[in-house]
This record gives sequence, structure tokens and C-alpha cells, in this order.
Amino acid sequence: MGENIAKNFDPKQTLNEIEDKFQMFQILNEDGVIVNEEANPNLSDEELVELMTRMVYTRILDQRSISLNRQGRLGFYAPTAGQEASQLASHYALEKEDWILPGYRDVPQIVWHGLPLWKAFLFSRGHFVGNQMPEGLNVLPPQIIIGAQYVQAAGVALGLKKRGAKNVAITYTGDGGSSQGDFYEGINFAGAFKAPAIFIVQNNQFAISTPREVQTSAKTIAQKGIAAGIASVLVDGMDPLAVYVATKDARDRAINGEGPSLIETMCYRYGPHTMSGDDPTRYRTSDIDNEWAAKDPIVRFRKYLEGKGLWSEQKETEVIELAKEEIKAAIKQADETPKQKVTDLISNMYEELPRNLEEQFKIYVEKESR
Repeated sequence: MGENIAKNFDPKQTLNEIEDKFQMFQILNEDGVIVNEEANPNLSDEELVELMTRMVYTRILDQRSISLNRQGRLGFYAPTAGQEASQLASHYALEKEDWILPGYRDVPQIVWHGLPLWKAFLFSRGHFVGNQMPEGLNVLPPQIIIGAQYVQAAGVALGLKKRGAKNVAITYTGDGGSSQGDFYEGINFAGAFKAPAIFIVQNNQFAISTPREVQTSAKTIAQKGIAAGIASVLVDGMDPLAVYVATKDARDRAINGEGPSLIETMCYRYGPHTMSGDDPTRYRTSDIDNEWAAKDPIVRFRKYLEGKGLWSEQKETEVIELAKEEIKAAIKQADETPKQKVTDLISNMYEELPRNLEEQFKIYVEKESR
């Protein structure tokens, strides 16, 4: 009996074998050189330039948003610099009819999906208009509750499957979000029903101030998808080509009825967790900052495109100036939006007022009319 157990019972070896299989998928290295030619998506020159344009534009949007926040002209804001490849290259693999269920750091994806920038600014301010999506835009408002979008994405994906739609629901969270119960419930539900969902974990190394290695004893977050029976991959999240390929592959399999996927993108946020008082210098060293600065997705992609003769300093300057102009116009439009009132909040909540609110509503109508 003991001999049979020794031959067939080695849980630790099974764990090690699974973990060892998760090697990071990369196409474009830190020097902007293709190191995995077979996996190169061979995007057209126009597509490569468009993806770079979106990344540069979003970096400027992040810089301006931080400045606006410090001026008191924005409310809640979670910086995105460093995660442009993870966010925008994954979005670039989607179709317009796909659904996005973002976390609070994932505003860039929904802006490029069609959310007007001025509404994104209003979302930051907590204005209800910022959560009113234009007709035909398949986006849910950014989720503030950590990980809750994973359960919602599983439900939306199942709905798409039941309708026979050839589309996917994609959602994002960070490495900290993978410690939430909703994360496990979402991937398990989607896996059980083979729902066309794409779950992305942007592993930016720190859940606020908690380093990734304290989040879980698992060697990778990607391996957690195996327990839910779904295809999972670990990707260089600073490599836009690798992120694009991984997401497109996940989408192709999902619409072909092969079920959901979990993608862990290894990346880094250069700024604080949010602008609400977080100080990353208290938990991150200059050494790790410098290490990841050398992996900057925009610098990497710039080198690659310049080598192909597709990008130049002049082109980048044009994108930067365009971004500044459009951001200025968007914040002006947000400023001109009527301030929300107490009566707006009540009216948006209730179609028919309960009796206990009727009197209060009349009081505020009178106050607001003065």
C-alpha cells in the first residue's frame, strides 16, 4: 500500500509541474526587437501606428488627469502610466459589439471603445451623467468594488451565449482583485457554462501597497484559471504585440464556443494606486521603479516602429498636441455640464417616489428653484 502511494501520490510534484508550464509569453523585447517571429501578429503598418497613437495619447491623458486632479478639477482618479500595452493592446483585439466591464483604472479602454472623454471626466467627479453610456456603446460603468466586475462579466458573457451573439465580454482587475471571492466565482461560473468571457488580471506588482508575493503563494495568477477549467496564459504586459495576440486568441476561441480565458499581464503602474493619498515611495524602492522604467511599453514600441520607419519624433509630437487639445475641450465641456442636484439623484433612483420621500423632494425642488 505504502509503495503504491509513493508511486502515484505526489501533490507537490503536480503543483510544480503546473506552475512550471506558465512561462511568460513575449513577442517584442525591451529593446524593441521581435524575439518570437512565429507569434508576430503581422498587423498592418496602419494598425501598428494606430495602436501606438492610442498608447501615446493615453499617456498624455494620464499626465493631464493627474494635473487636473491636483488642481481640484477631477475627483477620483487611478493613474494608468505603464499599463498602456496591457490596456490598449487588449482592447485593440476586440470588436465594437463586444462588451467591456472595466475596473476603476480601465477608463482608457472604454474611452477608445466610444465613451466621450468629457463623460469620463464627469465619472471621475462622481456626476451621474458620467455613467450614462451613449446608445449602442457596450460598456458598463467602471466598477469601484474590487473584483465585482468579474461576476458581472460572467453573467454578461452567458447572456451573449444564450442570444447566439458572436461577441465576448471582457473584464479587468489587478493582482489584488484576484484575491477577492468574486474573482473565483466569476471564472468558475464562466468556465462551467463555457461563457464567452475574457478575464484579464493586470498584475502591476502591488495591490495598493501590498506586493504581489504577499497576495498569494501561487507562482502565477494565471494558473488559478486552471482550477476553473479555463485556458490561461501569462503574458508580458509591457509588450503590446504579445497582449494583442493573447487577447485575440482568447476572443477567437470564445466566439467559437470554446469558453472563457484568463490572461495575466505582467506590468507596472508608474504612479500611485490612486490620487487619493497613496504614496508609492513608502512601499516601492527606486531600484524596482528603475527596473520597470526600462520596460516602458511606449519606449519599447517606439523603438520597434522607428526601426520599421513608421514612427518619428514629429509624429509623436502631433499626437501629443492633439491629445492636449482634445483634453482641454473635454474638460471645458465637463465644466459646462449642469451640476447635479439632490432632485436629480432622487429622480434617477425612483420612477415613483415613495411617500416618505415625496415631502423631501418638494422641499429640495423649492430650494433648488431659488
